[in-house]
Amino acid sequence: MNPDLKAELGSERTCVVTKTKGSPDEMIRFVLGPDARVVPDLRHKLPGRGVWVTARADKIAEAVKRKAFARGLKGEAVASADLPAEVEALLTVRCFQALSMAKKAGEVVAGFAKVEAAIRTGAIAGLIQAKDGAPDGHRKLAQALRQSGSAATIPIIDLFTSEQLSLALGGTNVIHAALAKGAASTAFLSWCGKLDRYRSVSAAVGCGEVEGAQKKNDEGGKD
Repeated sequence: MNPDLKAELGSERTCVVTKTKGSPDEMIRFVLGPDARVVPDLRHKLPGRGVWVTARADKIAEAVKRKAFARGLKGEAVASADLPAEVEALLTVRCFQALSMAKKAGEVVAGFAKVEAAIRTGAIAGLIQAKDGAPDGHRKLAQALRQSGSAATIPIIDLFTSEQLSLALGGTNVIHAALAKGAASTAFLSWCGKLDRYRSVSAAVGCGEVEGAQKKNDEGGKD
């Protein structure tokens, strides 16, 4: 590993915007690319000196506005105003790649009936719901989770549309999916957690508990 990067990946990093410390998993690392362009390093593997920003879109926008990258990287650093959107797009791609890997590993089932059956086994690791799906289906699966006794521990992912899920899983009109326990599912849930925190200050429902999603559906709300 590059010595500079090895030194960075300690137990804590400091955000160049807030000056607060946190684990590398709670931040986004940036390095200089060609033409002094600021490049996101989501997997913390790119060589060279890096700077860290709290993994939220508003903090990265603030870093661009305050020219914090140039100060942190100690030189010219070109940071586009579109950098927050670029990071979100990269995080989304990581989620879809991880979901595809989970499917290849046999850790994903899709379709309402199959998902409901998987929930009743009590062995799922997560529930995926298209954010544009019908509230009635969401309510029924939330009820199945409660009846299985796992409502408090199973994360619900409702970050993506049916079209996005269909593309990622190679299906048609995918609204509901369930994750079996496994390394690939764990990776997918981790990336979804990062994307959810990045999008929202409160990080509320995207990877929330069943009760939170149920309340939203009862009120007829959508992301």
